[in-house]
Amino acid sequence: MRVPLRDDLVGQEPYGAPQIDVPVVLNVNENPYPPSDELARAMAEAVVEAARGLNRYPDREAWALRSALAEYLGEGLDASSVWAANGSNEVMQQLCTAFGGPGRRVLTFTPTYSMYPEYARNTLTDYVTVPRRDDHTVDAPLVSAAIAAHSPTLVLLARPNNPTGTGIPLDVIDEICAGTQALVVVDEAYQEFSDEPSAVSLLARHGNLIVSRTMSKAFALAGGRLGYMAAASDIVDACRIVRLPYHLSAQTQAIALVALQHRDELLAQVRALAAGAREFESWLAGRGYDVVPSKANFTLFGRFADRHAVWQGLLDRGVLIRETGPAGYLRASAGTPDEMGALKAALDDIQPQLMGERNHR
Repeated sequence: MRVPLRDDLVGQEPYGAPQIDVPVVLNVNENPYPPSDELARAMAEAVVEAARGLNRYPDREAWALRSALAEYLGEGLDASSVWAANGSNEVMQQLCTAFGGPGRRVLTFTPTYSMYPEYARNTLTDYVTVPRRDDHTVDAPLVSAAIAAHSPTLVLLARPNNPTGTGIPLDVIDEICAGTQALVVVDEAYQEFSDEPSAVSLLARHGNLIVSRTMSKAFALAGGRLGYMAAASDIVDACRIVRLPYHLSAQTQAIALVALQHRDELLAQVRALAAGAREFESWLAGRGYDVVPSKANFTLFGRFADRHAVWQGLLDRGVLIRETGPAGYLRASAGTPDEMGALKAALDDIQPQLMGERNHR
């Protein structure tokens, strides 16, 4: 029997980076440092306490968690201006559900996060892209011209951008928001690694600004699945309309609250990871690789005539990075010093074999 799959989904593959059991995993921009034993116990105790009420539905508004997230973000925010969901992926999906749909359009600038077209596809929203500048940045004239040309309801701007790591200055975000009625979604999944101030500081100036964040990266909570956004309360209320019932489990809320209470410990490695990524960029440049300057905890580098051969060569040596981004490039997350040493050693080992396959600018 042929299942009656939607025509636009026929032949599509599920999203997901390879999950391969190797010694060094640097392919999905995770924080490589797990919670301490003390913090793990605190999370376990919170889950045990939540388990005593699992016969009841969780707080569907997640008020305590949203209040804690508002306190973390600062800028005078309260729970009514913060929304939480199962990863920033669900936040984005809810935004496209609420503000996209048939006859509406989402605009973004490529190369960028590979899930963006899937949010649009899943919500039957028209997906339009415009190339970034040659250095992978965007500026106000580029974005404003694209908005005028395509009339989107939603504009998605990753800051820092994945997979390039490039940032967007705060004054550019300010100018973009002031010049459009479209909703401008600034995706700050990697903000804690950046040296630029958060766009959260602009929320009081722009009712059309949405700032999306996650606890998966800097907070080392990828397995906890907690993303959130800050925006005007009417935008938050729109997401409440389209959410699934009781979308955040009691366990997720409990673990996220403990993580926020222990933020100093969880964020302690952020600056070291960012510095490690910048050091890796310098190391790559010294060996003749083309490196895209990054403000995140990952590095995009190349160029390779056959990047898959390089990716496979690293995997054969026990190092997993990501085959993504512009043609000829690979992306590596910042890891522990030992993991970065293993990556460098693997690149040095295969470089003589691949020099003939790499193209330099």
